[in-house]
Amino acid sequence: MNHTAMQLLLAAVVVLPLLGAAAALLPAPPGLRGRGPDQAVLRHGVTVTGVVLAAAVALAIGFDHGHPATMQATTDLSWIPALDIRVHLGIDGISLPLVVLTALLTFLCALYSYFSMPKGPSPKAFVALLLLLESGTLATFAVLDLVLFFLAFEMVLIPMYFLIARWGGNSGGAVSGAPSGRESGGRQAAAWKFILYTLLGSVVMLLGLLLVGVKSGTFDMVALATDNGPKAQLSHTVQLVAVLAIGIGLAVKSPLWPLHSWLPDAHTAAPTVGSVLLAGVLLKMGTYGFVRIALPIAPEGMHTFAPYLAALAAVGIVYGSLACLALVRKGAKGDLKRLIAYSSVGHMGFVLLGIASMTPTGVNGALFANIAHGLITGLLFFLVGALKDRTGTTDLDTLAGATGAALYGRAPRFGAFLAFAAVASLGIPGLAGFWGEMLAMFGAFHPAPGLSRPAFLTFMALAGLGTLLTAAYLLLVVRRVCMGATPGADEPAAAVEEGTASPDEAAHHAAPGRRPATVSAAGALIPDIARHEYAAWSPLAALTVLAGLWPAALLGLTDPAVQQLLGGGK
Repeated sequence: MNHTAMQLLLAAVVVLPLLGAAAALLPAPPGLRGRGPDQAVLRHGVTVTGVVLAAAVALAIGFDHGHPATMQATTDLSWIPALDIRVHLGIDGISLPLVVLTALLTFLCALYSYFSMPKGPSPKAFVALLLLLESGTLATFAVLDLVLFFLAFEMVLIPMYFLIARWGGNSGGAVSGAPSGRESGGRQAAAWKFILYTLLGSVVMLLGLLLVGVKSGTFDMVALATDNGPKAQLSHTVQLVAVLAIGIGLAVKSPLWPLHSWLPDAHTAAPTVGSVLLAGVLLKMGTYGFVRIALPIAPEGMHTFAPYLAALAAVGIVYGSLACLALVRKGAKGDLKRLIAYSSVGHMGFVLLGIASMTPTGVNGALFANIAHGLITGLLFFLVGALKDRTGTTDLDTLAGATGAALYGRAPRFGAFLAFAAVASLGIPGLAGFWGEMLAMFGAFHPAPGLSRPAFLTFMALAGLGTLLTAAYLLLVVRRVCMGATPGADEPAAAVEEGTASPDEAAHHAAPGRRPATVSAAGALIPDIARHEYAAWSPLAALTVLAGLWPAALLGLTDPAVQQLLGGGK
């Protein structure tokens, strides 16, 4: 594909969601309203995100896979000449997978919301915020100017704040009733905590970015990544201060222990699609910043702070796993969404450990783990949100009851999907979660020259302990939620046939695309997977298997770019 076409595709990927967000707030044309304006705007969200996904896939097809270290589809226009701030866009083997992942997850969220819209204010605002969030995230991965990176980095905060504050507390439309005052207060507090943490971190990060720009004379990320370029103007002290300041902002978004405490509250309060996008793409913005900015632009500063970053990452791996074990045990009243949020702290710890090793193996592992985490944890949050739609709760003790929730017997396909996602998350060979964590630990086994190998071996051992703890809590989740004594399966069917079932129960049985529901010990109906849920979840499961069986498809893109990045542009 020629350069102009690639330029237009990348520009469309970044700009179309922004235009779609503005269009979502306008009245729908009469011929496109369908059953009403709400359905029209939700269909608009699916259409725009679908077009963006198609453009991202075309971008990946047209990408020169023989030269993934070269910036492609580049646009470089002067924006503020006095400060040398430019509209500089481009992608390489590091950013392309993240662009495609973001487009895919946002489309699946829009598709899921079309059939299961979270309860809250106008769908117009919901769709507009979803598209604004997509535009900011895609821009973060596509821009090559430090000031534009900061603006895109901040652009996602307001949409996510409102998604949590206004639509949080409810996964979808299956559970009736307005949220209680306690739920409303909880989601408001979680939204404020999210935005305050990330804003404070971003202010410090901005100071670091400005320091780099002023001292080097440019904000261009490509020029700064070259050893014989403007980076030569950055003294060792400047690099130390820059990495400290930039790293704090990136660590909050990643999130790095102990700056993670906003994450469990945000995930617990967020609607299903909010949790999917928060875990699937927003957390990747922080780790991407470490790879794109801190490693190549301030390597001396990064080398000094790498052992501390690795130590915090290793502690985060163990801490996240222990927190999950505490939540999953019987009688702890643990929340399943909160458990998966804490698991993200552990999984992102592997990403940061790989980056801190400053080796091609470790950084490649970190980038692979980024994509794997987006696929697997996105699927897990979809499933847990759907489970809340069906049962009205994510409390593990309530779900499991006396013997276990018995999803295998009550909703076998749903139970199989949940077990698959849990097993993928614990990182067994053959699935995507394995490769990133293994390569990150390999990177810690042989860190970059000048880094203390005994210290990194200790961090690797802690990470290995974390994998064992991860297996323990995820298998306990499968045991408590998927297994257990199955109540009689004939009761609801008989009730429907005899006409004694309630209208809601009969509607569950008649719903197109759903398997017959069965009755839990508490008498609650649990429908199996609907057609729209298959459509939203199957791509994530298939890509998890594909990445696990064919890791070279992703590593072939990232490795040349990582080698050049760590080699100072050579």
